[in-house]
Amino acid sequence: MPRTKIFSILFFLLMKVVSLADCIPFHEARKYVGETKCVTGKVLRIKEGRSGTTFFDFCEDYRSCPFTVVVFPRDLKNVGDVRSLAGKDVEIHGQIKLYDGRAEIILKRAAQFSGAVTNLPPLPKGYDVQKKGQYSAGSFGHPSSHKPAKKEQPARGQIEEDVEPAGSEQ
Repeated sequence: MPRTKIFSILFFLLMKVVSLADCIPFHEARKYVGETKCVTGKVLRIKEGRSGTTFFDFCEDYRSCPFTVVVFPRDLKNVGDVRSLAGKDVEIHGQIKLYDGRAEIILKRAAQFSGAVTNLPPLPKGYDVQKKGQYSAGSFGHPSSHKPAKKEQPARGQIEEDVEPAGSEQ
């Protein structure tokens, strides 16, 4: 293979790597919806929703923030313990999507991080994403045999008796 071809291939690959390393600030992410980019910003809070989904807040008021990062419970084992990222600057690579009027990246694996945050600790062994760390994921229990009490309802066709109004005498 001629040297010039090797150099042109290496140059192309190097330029590709450099373009991937250029991160955009989180407040510009909406301009790049549909593209795969690196987005950077300081994570102010890590919040866990009722369903176990984890959200990165980059603004004081998350409702007016133009960008968020989402980690679904099934992906936490591949990402690591993201709770340690609160207060840190992060660089996250991924496809920027639009959800509910806000740009977001769905975080599925630790390899999506670059920069200072690249190795997150794994989730604690007893951490259960559905129970938010309160129960072991490996425990098994049989469903309880408690049956709800049936409500008594009038039989079909039964008509209430006519009742004389109080105070009326015949």
